[in-house]
Amino acid sequence: MNAPLSCPLWLYKLLPFLRWWPMVDRNSLRSDGMAGITGALIVLPQGVAFATIAGLPPEYGLYAAMIPAIIAAMFGSSWHLVSGPTTAISIALFASVSPFAEPGTQHFISLALTLTFLTGLFQLLLGLARMGALVNFISHTVVIGFTAGAALLIAASQMRNFFGIDIPRGTPFFEILKLFVLHLNNINPYVASVAALTLVTGIACKKILPKLPYMIVAMIIGSLAAVGIQLYFGGVDVTGIKTVGALPSQLPPISAPDFSLDAIRHMIFPALVVTMLALTEAVSIGRSIAVKSEQRIDGNQEFIGQGLSNVFGSFFSGYAASGSFNRSGVNYASGARTPLAAVFASITLVVVLLLVAPLAAYLPNAAMAGILFLVAWGLIDFHHISSIGKASRSETVVLWVTLIGTLINLEKGIFFGILLSLMFYLYRTSRPQVQAVVPDPEPDSYHYIDAAGHKECPQLKMIRINGSIFFGAVDHIQQSLNEIDARDPNHKHVLLVASGVNFIDIAGAEMLTQEARRREKMGGGLYFYRVKDTVCGTLRKGPYIADIGPENIFPPKARPIEAIYPRLDTDICRTCKARIFAECQTTLPSGEGRLEASHN
Repeated sequence: MNAPLSCPLWLYKLLPFLRWWPMVDRNSLRSDGMAGITGALIVLPQGVAFATIAGLPPEYGLYAAMIPAIIAAMFGSSWHLVSGPTTAISIALFASVSPFAEPGTQHFISLALTLTFLTGLFQLLLGLARMGALVNFISHTVVIGFTAGAALLIAASQMRNFFGIDIPRGTPFFEILKLFVLHLNNINPYVASVAALTLVTGIACKKILPKLPYMIVAMIIGSLAAVGIQLYFGGVDVTGIKTVGALPSQLPPISAPDFSLDAIRHMIFPALVVTMLALTEAVSIGRSIAVKSEQRIDGNQEFIGQGLSNVFGSFFSGYAASGSFNRSGVNYASGARTPLAAVFASITLVVVLLLVAPLAAYLPNAAMAGILFLVAWGLIDFHHISSIGKASRSETVVLWVTLIGTLINLEKGIFFGILLSLMFYLYRTSRPQVQAVVPDPEPDSYHYIDAAGHKECPQLKMIRINGSIFFGAVDHIQQSLNEIDARDPNHKHVLLVASGVNFIDIAGAEMLTQEARRREKMGGGLYFYRVKDTVCGTLRKGPYIADIGPENIFPPKARPIEAIYPRLDTDICRTCKARIFAECQTTLPSGEGRLEASHN
């Protein structure tokens, strides 16, 4: 039964799945069920491989895809993110725990569970502290580049299974390409045929019969083809077509992390590293899928969901989990509509282990590789990559640095992208536009327009600053103000149209008061028009208003020229030909009539 739509806000925060529960109906259950079955089949070989990379028994990779995936789906914010074991987390866990215990031993497992618990605890605390805003610093361009890089890594990691060539697991991306070229003569035609048939079947089924679960159809066809090839040409010794292998037929056993002070001391710092890596992966993947599904991701809720999944997972033999690119991409591509797809995938995985584990052993690795090739292709957003390349040079640099960085080092690639993106952002904000303006010639207008193509006053320079006046922009703005009278010493007066200034800090306020004093000594002044309340609030908190002079700050819909004009030099105005102000037409700054002055 659907939850009521008028639940209290606190209940939505406590039970976030109530937000999407009304979307559940017969059609969504069917779509989520098929996506769940596909996801369960995908994670079978992956879970075993990831656990091996992490130095844990193979079944622990499958356990990490059960309880953690359900908790993350129910308490996270993304509709399509699927949590479970990942390559980056597995590598990080092995590197963190192996110095303190022998991989595969009970001590190693206990420390891995302790690391998982601490990781979940840190994630949960960050979410409850509402630090989810940190993900807002991950730009759309970074997500596009990271997604494309991860997609290429997925494809590269499956080349050994797709072509049947000997490439060691965990080999870096560019080394894989080198080894592939060197082993072109060693491609296994039987393995490559199964993988290619699976890939072609998936593509054809998706285009011709879109209502069918094309990935499951492709895996079935690939599995049947593998059986047929082995029956005709011989067994695995002849064809080299390997399968997933036997799987344990049991539920995740109850486990207990090692909470001794020694274990916590050894694992607390690695847990912080894994926390940031896991959150970056999960939120980046969630956002990359959200770009396609047009869903809004709540960073705080995602932090909480990931934290709860790892805390609970550590008590059910699951090691540190995060958002999985492979499974999330498959989940979305398979037509999942709600997070129930991840729940169904976990339940299906349990059923497979308990009932049909022997049959799962017939699933060829080559068929899985064909499916993952299809998924990897779908993750590359060619449209946005092309748009970014045409629109912005700096964003293009961010895109390619993130993509190539991800290929070199998955966990560092996105950090390099974020750092470069922030550097470009800080550079832009540190150089706000300083635009020369003049009063709008319309008689009833209070606005100022671009000075290009218009006459300007030889004594009063009017400028508009479009951007915040903060410590990073102080030097640029101060230099622009100094250049005004450096170019023309008669420009002793400056009117700053501040409608585009949203924020000012102490450094900015100090700079403006210093400029006001400098211009006063020159015999001129610094004036402000349309200063926003938030900016005025900062100026009032210190001595800045008094130093600038409250009479020099003009509110919206005021006529600052009426107050400034009498302060101008009458001798310069007497011979001025610009006369851009209404006051210039009739009187001089001294109050003398212009007609009378001309007779004298």
